[in-house]
Amino acid sequence: MKSDFFKYQAQTTQFAAGFEVEKAEGSYIYGKDGRKYLDFVAGVSANTLGHSHPKIVEAIKTQAEKYLHVMVYGEYAQEMPVKLCHLLAEATPDPLEVTYLVNSGAEAIDGSLKLAKRYTGREEIVSFKNSYHGNTHGALSVSGNEYHKREFRPLLPMVSFLEFNKEEDLERLTEKTACVILETIQGAAGFLVPENDYLKKLKARCEEVGTLLILDEIQPGFGRTGKLFAFEHYGIVPDILVMGKGMGGGVPVGAFMSSRKIMESLSHSPKLGHITTFGGNPLIAASSYATLKEVLESGLMNEVEEKEKLFRELLVHPKIKNINGRGLMLAVNLGSQEYTLDVAKRCMEKGLVVFWQLYRNEYLRISPPLTLSLDEIREGCGIILEVLNED
Repeated sequence: MKSDFFKYQAQTTQFAAGFEVEKAEGSYIYGKDGRKYLDFVAGVSANTLGHSHPKIVEAIKTQAEKYLHVMVYGEYAQEMPVKLCHLLAEATPDPLEVTYLVNSGAEAIDGSLKLAKRYTGREEIVSFKNSYHGNTHGALSVSGNEYHKREFRPLLPMVSFLEFNKEEDLERLTEKTACVILETIQGAAGFLVPENDYLKKLKARCEEVGTLLILDEIQPGFGRTGKLFAFEHYGIVPDILVMGKGMGGGVPVGAFMSSRKIMESLSHSPKLGHITTFGGNPLIAASSYATLKEVLESGLMNEVEEKEKLFRELLVHPKIKNINGRGLMLAVNLGSQEYTLDVAKRCMEKGLVVFWQLYRNEYLRISPPLTLSLDEIREGCGIILEVLNED
């Protein structure tokens, strides 16, 4: 299988691991080599409830026996997509009410940008340096790393970039700005968090000039920081909320959410302002509903702070420069790209899956399932420290 993987499946790098997966369950991935590997990555923040969670599996099986795709998005009322959108409305603060279901976080970003431009009638978009919002043309256009963009230009025009947490840059938002888009916690840049009431000051500036605030919660959403969405830590509510990754519990999904007044602008002038064939797919919605319901009802979010504290207590070592992030999205600074990649490789050899940050390869990514136990945290951190002590 490994040779066919490299021969027939398009690659994203020239150094993919090609690890052969047999099955995955709970906090572990089982390889065809007969070994099991503790997973500190969760499919890059996607497997919120671990692998093959029984409630998710049951929800998928139940829906599969009823029907799969029956009609393009927005035409038929299907039970699971409706229940998912209803539960999201109940679980989020006003004025967030209406959800547009799509197929990925990147598509949700594109849809949110279209929505902001359509509603405001403005053309200018403001984003942030070192931001990451996905790899479609629209999402790439508002991502803030030129290395990943320059070979694909021309991209969207009239996009400018501010410095995250730099208050004086906020004056660059004007009455020509349709929207400002940012990750509540900057992911690819090394899990950087807002500081000094930055989000409150940004929201106030947006309201002053009539600009819509889009928050990208594709990574921190669905309980990863101890709240359903990370913005709840910072005393604001976005005009448009974007979600994905952990929303589906392991299946491909994305969504953007707003007030009814804002969202209705996609339904006319022109009609079909955003369309998708498979968005709101009932099988995916069943998995997403089961995930959201379990996150809300299980008490897992109440455990996140304790688990973060344990990670920070255990991961103390001269080779660890600092740890960024919040909750169960932590970035461990090992000083250099080469060393971090080597540590990740040796951790895998010892039975622990860790990864690195897209833009800041000196940071080791830790974004495990919310279901990870305290004993599993101790087990995985023990492996990391064992590897660090080998040098």
